[in-house]
Amino acid sequence: MATNFSSIPVIDISSLLAKADDPKMAEDPGVREVVRQLDKACIEAGFFYVKGHGVPETLLKEVRDVTRSFFELPYEEKAKIKLTPAAGYRGYQRIGENITKGVPDMHEAIDCYREVTKGMYGDLGKTMEGSNQWPQYPPTFKVLMEEYIRLCTGIADLARKIMRGIALGLGGSPDEFEGQRAGDPFWVMRLIGYPGVSTVNGTHVLKNDIGCGAHTDYGLLTLVNQDEDTNALQVRNLSGEWISAPPVPGTFVCNIGDMLKIYSNGLYESTFHRVINDNSKYRVSVAYFYEMSLINEQTNFDTAVEPLDTHKTRANGNTKFERPVYGEHLIAKVLTNFVF
Repeated sequence: MATNFSSIPVIDISSLLAKADDPKMAEDPGVREVVRQLDKACIEAGFFYVKGHGVPETLLKEVRDVTRSFFELPYEEKAKIKLTPAAGYRGYQRIGENITKGVPDMHEAIDCYREVTKGMYGDLGKTMEGSNQWPQYPPTFKVLMEEYIRLCTGIADLARKIMRGIALGLGGSPDEFEGQRAGDPFWVMRLIGYPGVSTVNGTHVLKNDIGCGAHTDYGLLTLVNQDEDTNALQVRNLSGEWISAPPVPGTFVCNIGDMLKIYSNGLYESTFHRVINDNSKYRVSVAYFYEMSLINEQTNFDTAVEPLDTHKTRANGNTKFERPVYGEHLIAKVLTNFVF
């Protein structure tokens, strides 16, 4: 359970990344210190910033800039990659088409998912079958985003290495979330644009100031690359207060999701958060969601999630969970998140 935290910690993970593939990483003093900080942050807030992550600041900015350039295009151009069920719920949605707990959100976005080929997950996965829709303009968009995804998932393995530290924090082995849990993950990426208060007009824009309503994320770990000059992300503490998560240049702001809460037997919290952009500036945020394993594809997509068996998760008591099936959980979210 989250505490009455009043700020979100910044953690330098460079020592963890340097030793993440060393069989003796758990013995390294630098790694142990990063693990201690990750464990504390996941227990107390469910949110933390990471620096020393190795992704160039220039790339972080370029990803935000090209996203902003797309959202500046006329609607007719953006609608060429419109999100539809036939496209596997991938593509562009305009302001008000994303729904959080039944309320339209004041943002526009592009949704991307790892490609799901026909029959990959049987009947359960049919909803997600498809390839990502990339815009023709800006011309660098597709190449840049695929490079960014590779850094988060593949080449740099950033999310996986952070999860190795979290696994140690839970008293498990470093590879606790690899193999059949998250070794070859399903991933989701949302490119989001939040209009500033002075620019919200037009007949299609609904009259509320909630850029994204209060929610928890549903996977393992989220990495958010947010604009460095606009403060809009808020995180709810145990007392119900909304704590600001202001931009920290050169960092990702990270949070844990519902599946990790279950894996930790409730020791870690998937904390409610929301976005309210009451600034006059248009805000861009790029959220990368590290989800669940694709190894033994169909079986893991339809396998129930349950707590890890470590001394720390056992010590947290017999927490009652519904043991959700990840694929069902994901698809239920997708089917209730959009209006057409």
